[in-house]
Amino acid sequence: MTAPSPSPSAASLPGTVGVLGGGRMGAGIAHAFLLGGADVLVVERDAAAAAAARERVTRSTHASQERGLLAGSVEGALARLRVSVDAADFADRRLVVEAVPEDRALKVAALQRAESHLRPDAVLASNTSSLSVTDLASALQRPENFLGLHFFNPVPASDLIEVVVGERTGAELVDAARAWTEALGKIAVVVRDAPGFASSRLGVAIALEAIRMVEEGVAAPEDIDNAMVLGYRHPTGPLRTTDLVGLDVRLGIAEHLASTLGPRFEPPQLLRDKVARGELGRKSGSGFFGWS
Repeated sequence: MTAPSPSPSAASLPGTVGVLGGGRMGAGIAHAFLLGGADVLVVERDAAAAAAARERVTRSTHASQERGLLAGSVEGALARLRVSVDAADFADRRLVVEAVPEDRALKVAALQRAESHLRPDAVLASNTSSLSVTDLASALQRPENFLGLHFFNPVPASDLIEVVVGERTGAELVDAARAWTEALGKIAVVVRDAPGFASSRLGVAIALEAIRMVEEGVAAPEDIDNAMVLGYRHPTGPLRTTDLVGLDVRLGIAEHLASTLGPRFEPPQLLRDKVARGELGRKSGSGFFGWS
């Protein structure tokens, strides 16, 4: 099957894009670049994970067609998707986005593995939501070709990409990232590397206070969320957003921020207890709300 011509926005995108990690976020990132017209390669740890990644991207591509967001056919878009278990396949990629879980050691190992196969002028990015981009870059051979591209969950519905600039990120790369974001139909917020950047720092602060309010019996989760949705025009309340992000993810970010910014980000005991019980939000079926 012949792939369709790239969409007009593809002129501003790297023609070949790689995504390391095909979970919920990685599949969403792959989906975004597919819709933008790029040729996309997703690399996963084994065949089962690679198959699951393909299924995630396939489902979201069908959903985009149903919503009228896909230029061309599903078959044409998916013809530009490839999945693999070998990072050496990144050798022809112009941009690779790492999207593995939010653990420094895991991310460093993943980034180093990807970089070892990239051409010297290729760009490597991390989807980290809170880890220091400068610190991650210190483990790489070409830190000037590295930056943070923080996509938001769910990627297809989110308008935001947080472009995180490390101490050695090249200025031209920041300009390119702005152009890529625009080509994807999203809006860039450019921030310097700092704990939690802008989005996670603010989002976690609100979420932790909402969790403390539940812990103290101030109000029910639904009422706390409605206060923010109806009173402040947030599209989703902080507790439902925490369920969507994952309580374990929120906890990990909060612990990192508490270690770098101080006790105001100390996680409430209720959050720790829920994570210990496996109440992780939508992905586990329950969190602050029930998810069937």
